Amino acid sequence: MEIPVIGFSNLDSEKRSETMTLLHEACKKWGFFMIENHGIDEELMERVKHLTNRHYEENMKDSFHESKAVKTLENNGFISNKDWESSFFVRHCPSSNINELASLSKDLRETMDAYIDQLIKLAEKLSGLMCENLGIEKNRIIETFSGSKGPSVGTKVAIYPQCPHPELIRGLREHTDAGGIILLLQDDQVPGLEFFKDGKWVKIPPSKNNRIFINTGDQVEILSNGVYKSALHRVMAMKDGNRLSIATFYNPAGDAIISPVSKLLLPNHIRFEDYLKLYTKTKFQDKGLRFETMKNMAMDNGHQRVLITEN
Repeated sequence: MEIPVIGFSNLDSEKRSETMTLLHEACKKWGFFMIENHGIDEELMERVKHLTNRHYEENMKDSFHESKAVKTLENNGFISNKDWESSFFVRHCPSSNINELASLSKDLRETMDAYIDQLIKLAEKLSGLMCENLGIEKNRIIETFSGSKGPSVGTKVAIYPQCPHPELIRGLREHTDAGGIILLLQDDQVPGLEFFKDGKWVKIPPSKNNRIFINTGDQVEILSNGVYKSALHRVMAMKDGNRLSIATFYNPAGDAIISPVSKLLLPNHIRFEDYLKLYTKTKFQDKGLRFETMKNMAMDNGHQRVLITEN
């Protein structure tokens, strides 16, 4: 099963229409795809990966190997409620916390900031292309996600260390993503990421030539009336080497109100922070149950307005 690859340079050529169709089909039928020729500085991408791997070796590796997950695995115990990962999270927008992360080197902080500046522009371009394909206003996703302070952007940096017993634990358990557009800079050597499509788990290969892997989250599915999908995915623990994942989330602001664009097919007028509270409790469960819970909440008191706090 060949994963769609979108060549962004084709958007400025006679292949634009063909490329837009490919993008639409990828969002509609897959919920994930790769993009190349995306304009992000490749030397910057390589530097982010190098500095992140070095940070893990110098600051995270020892504590991971002292973790409960590792100790349990050493005793050959199956682990169903933890993940085989070492990670940290960086907030970028609307306010950044990167300078509060004291263990990060100045070089890594500056390189990450420069990379994210370029990545946000790519996310905005991608959101506009999705809107064009959906036949809605070009800035609809950006404006909807903005809330009172602008879209929320953050990055989960994760290492999935070499695992002696990958049959006993997941790198990251099955889930869909809560938010909007996810842009993944991943390992170019070690596999492990898998997405569920047509009843089968699709193995996502390492990203060669600095392709960026994209998937869409639950809020894009809601906003698009279910036309675009958020796909179930997981990370398998691997025996051979550490896998690097730098996943940037272009999400709605906490107070952004998300609704289907035209008619109510999915939860309507939900506040993202309220959805997120439910998501944290049910991340590894079927997203359909979350959508149904939000719709039931909408029906309380006999109306369709959901979780809007009166001024």
